[in-house]
Amino acid sequence: MNGDVELVGVFSTDDACAHAIEKLHHAPIRSFHTFAPFPSEKMAEAVDEVREWGRSPVRKYVLAGGITALQVAANPYVAVLGPPETASSRLNLAQAFNSVGTAIAPWLGGAIILSGTRESADVVRQMSGAVHQAYRVHEASSVKLPYLVIGLALMALAVAISLFKLPPLPGAERHGKIPGETIWRHPQLVLGAIGIFVYVGAEVSIGSYLINYFSQANIGNISELSAAKYVSYYWGGAMIGRFLGSAILQKVRTGTVLGIAALVACLLVCTSILSLGHLAMWSIILVGLFNSVMFPSIFTLGIAELGPLTGDGSGLLIMAIVGGALIPLAQGRLADMIGLHHAFILPAICYLYIIFYAFRGSRPVPVRQPA
Repeated sequence: MNGDVELVGVFSTDDACAHAIEKLHHAPIRSFHTFAPFPSEKMAEAVDEVREWGRSPVRKYVLAGGITALQVAANPYVAVLGPPETASSRLNLAQAFNSVGTAIAPWLGGAIILSGTRESADVVRQMSGAVHQAYRVHEASSVKLPYLVIGLALMALAVAISLFKLPPLPGAERHGKIPGETIWRHPQLVLGAIGIFVYVGAEVSIGSYLINYFSQANIGNISELSAAKYVSYYWGGAMIGRFLGSAILQKVRTGTVLGIAALVACLLVCTSILSLGHLAMWSIILVGLFNSVMFPSIFTLGIAELGPLTGDGSGLLIMAIVGGALIPLAQGRLADMIGLHHAFILPAICYLYIIFYAFRGSRPVPVRQPA
């Protein structure tokens, strides 16, 4: 496990970097919560040239692979680095700092990249070919310094991690095969992977459609720019909730906290579906607060008592994050059929599954130790 963490320092990035880069080429690096507090039209003008970077599958795979490796190695390490009873508390605290980066990166990126003088969309459309190309190149150059800073910061982080002497965790390390043992024999892990799938899917689905939702006449009746500012409260709630959740989980069982959070989130989504105006807006915004503890809690319940299979189980759980790419597409299709307002029933169903997992499906089946 120690070696894994050191390796990750070289090839990975964090949520803040992922979100900053994701904003630049408008192509999701991985499905995770994000919002743009500035007009998408301006962003398209500012970084149209840089989007070519994001069109290369190899570059995306390298970046996404680094993020995935970081999650696979670091999350279980944090979880098992201490008493099992407070594993969720530790992981919530670690994830809280990810949320800080998620909340800050888009605003910081907007301030740095979009701070210069930029022409309106009408003026850009009237430019001749050569002038337009020169304008695009000039605007794209504004991302060079942020990219350079991100790259240097990651290199410094890699060096710092490599210098730390992280304690070994022999109980969670795999030494050869255990006869008759496989991750598929542990229902808390398999059901937990489904839980991660639906949780990330629900969280991303809600966050992805909030701007359109708040812009509807019967909900917020506000502009997209104003709606984007309200979305910050959704992600900010996730950040605050993780700090609070870290303290609560020191005293309360993980399954209980997870079940209550999922129940409240489901009720809030249903309230938004059945109401209009500000009540519909703020009830869906509050879901972010209760989303906060779900990923760390499902993760630690999923790898509980896996022993030497902890690393394999971690990989399965992180792979389930793909739900954040698939469930929003399903909600979009559903919105085309029944309208966006009522399409939020899909995230509500996802939270129902998490309630089941918290109270019933997360009961651990420990790894059999070799004789």
